[in-house]
Amino acid sequence: MRSLVVVTAGLSSPSSTRALADALSAATSAHVTARGEGTDITVVELRDLASELAEAMTNWVSPTPRLNAAQSAVLDADGLIAVSPVFQGSYSGLFKMFFDTLEPHSLEGLPTLIAATGGSSRHALVLDYALRPLLNYLHATVVPTGIFQATEDFGTAEGARNEKRIERATGELADLMVRPLDRVAGLAGSLGEPHNTHQGSTGKAPDSGSGGFRELLSRHDGQPG
Repeated sequence: MRSLVVVTAGLSSPSSTRALADALSAATSAHVTARGEGTDITVVELRDLASELAEAMTNWVSPTPRLNAAQSAVLDADGLIAVSPVFQGSYSGLFKMFFDTLEPHSLEGLPTLIAATGGSSRHALVLDYALRPLLNYLHATVVPTGIFQATEDFGTAEGARNEKRIERATGELADLMVRPLDRVAGLAGSLGEPHNTHQGSTGKAPDSGSGGFRELLSRHDGQPG
């Protein structure tokens, strides 16, 4: 069973950001299931944590049990989906506040899919200029394909193409979530293990004979032949 945590920063109810998050988590779960594993999904609605986030940012010793539970869920997850609406050309304040409460490098190697929603596709670059740098700073492993869903694209050809991007992105996330436990060691073994150099028919390494390569160089007079 692989744990998937979905962090969504939508403010309204119903929320297009939450709807996208649900679509991404469902598609990821289907891909993980197709790879022979189950999925346990936890959704973190940041608007429900707004008061505790404000308290945590202004008074680090204040009790924030719901925020602590959300942080623990993210830190213990096998995969993360992070979705934010676009405000003033970037992620929302709640989205940034939540990730600001995490320690640097706390998401070390965590497979992560980033996504955003907005009214216009003009904001699509928010993925690579805001969300990706933030998650990279925390050392998450962000999948190559990000998802931006614009309200103006619903019912259009671009909206249909976005469905294909969702399939590709969630497949990439599922690969990272499942693959670490299925890897086998390569022929050379672990990077930290010593390994033998290639040996010839005499059983000695190429440079282990009398004098070796250095002696051959010392006898060479620089002339061809």
